[in-house]
Amino acid sequence: MTSGTPVNWAGFAAAEPVLADTVEARFGAYTHHVLATLRKDGSPRTTGLEVRFLTGELWLGMMPDSLKALDLRRDPRFALQANPGDGTGMGGGDVRIAGRAIEVEDPETRAGYVEEVEPPEPFHLFRTELTEVVRTFVEDDKYLVVEIWQPGQPVRTVRRA
Repeated sequence: MTSGTPVNWAGFAAAEPVLADTVEARFGAYTHHVLATLRKDGSPRTTGLEVRFLTGELWLGMMPDSLKALDLRRDPRFALQANPGDGTGMGGGDVRIAGRAIEVEDPETRAGYVEEVEPPEPFHLFRTELTEVVRTFVEDDKYLVVEIWQPGQPVRTVRRA
């Protein structure tokens, strides 16, 4: 993997399996998460979204012609934040993923997704290419810890008192 070249979920998980397991567990704890896309004018839009980790990919499924799908068709950059849940505990920490969403039109790939997920049809389906994964958590009730992964780089950890 070349430094800075986006990778799919399997590429990230192979590079950083412990962080990948933590991130996937955080997303698995709740159904709905927050997706940020870019509007036509470049301003941010946030919307709710369900995500799936299947066949080595992080998938984003959306209703037909939803604003978030139209945003991603125009500009594939996105940020995705796991639902923090109730209160301030955030078991597993706060996790965010950034990258590009690539719409999938291939009938065979879409059929495999439908078989696994059974989404309402019609729908848009995007696979993701990751450019950054960040986990933030509190350690020993003393330090704010930020783990940052980018393709081709080891996880960088920052601790703040």
